[in-house]
Amino acid sequence: MRRIALILSTLFPASLAAHPHVFVDTGFELIFDAEGRLSHVRVTWAYDDFYSLLILEDMGLDPDGDGVLTPEEQAQLRGFDAQWIEGFTGDLDMRLGDMALELSGPLEPTAATEAGRIVTTHLRAVSGSPRLDGAALSVKPYDETYYTAYEVARPVTLTGREDCTLERFEPDIDGQLAQMQQMLLRIDADADLEEMDIPLMGAEFATEIRVTCPGS
Repeated sequence: MRRIALILSTLFPASLAAHPHVFVDTGFELIFDAEGRLSHVRVTWAYDDFYSLLILEDMGLDPDGDGVLTPEEQAQLRGFDAQWIEGFTGDLDMRLGDMALELSGPLEPTAATEAGRIVTTHLRAVSGSPRLDGAALSVKPYDETYYTAYEVARPVTLTGREDCTLERFEPDIDGQLAQMQQMLLRIDADADLEEMDIPLMGAEFATEIRVTCPGS
C-alpha cells in the first residue's frame, strides 16, 4: 500500500489528494447464527504508527510513550473511531451476488494498543441476516477517495459455520496505475483539475474476500 501511495504521489497533482494519508490493516470475523444465516461482521482496524501517535497525543493518552495503555486510557480511547457522520458507510462494501447488503452502524467498539499502534474493533449487524445458499459473498474494505488505504493484513475468520470456502482476490495494482497514468496524459495541461470528473480510485485497489457456502 505504501508503494502505491508513493507512485500515486508522483502521478497525481497534490491538489487532488489522490494518495492515502492513513494506512489501516484490517480483518473480519463473519458471524453466522444458529440457522446458518449471516448475522454480523466484526471489523478490526489496526492504524499505522504515525496516525496512532497523532491520535494518542491529541487525546492526551500514553504520556510516558511506552505504547501501553492503562485500563482507564483504553476506556477513554474506546469508540473514538465509532462516531460516524451521516452517510459514512464504514469503508466496507459487502454484497451477496449482485445485492448490496445493508449494515448497521458500529456496535460494541473496543480499543487497545499493540506495539504503539491503535487497534480497534466494532461489530455490525447484517440487515435481514441473509442465507448465502450458494451465492458468493463479497467483502471489500476501501475508502473510495483513497484518503485511507486498507490492507487485509489481519485474520479473516468464519464463526458459526464450517462448511464455507473463503477466497482472496488481490487487485491488479500495476494495471490500474497504468490506466490512471494514461488518463492523466490525456488531460490538457491548462485544464481546471478541480472541475474535472476525476474518477475515484479506492475500489480499484481493494482486496476482495469472497465467501461461498453450500445451500440448505
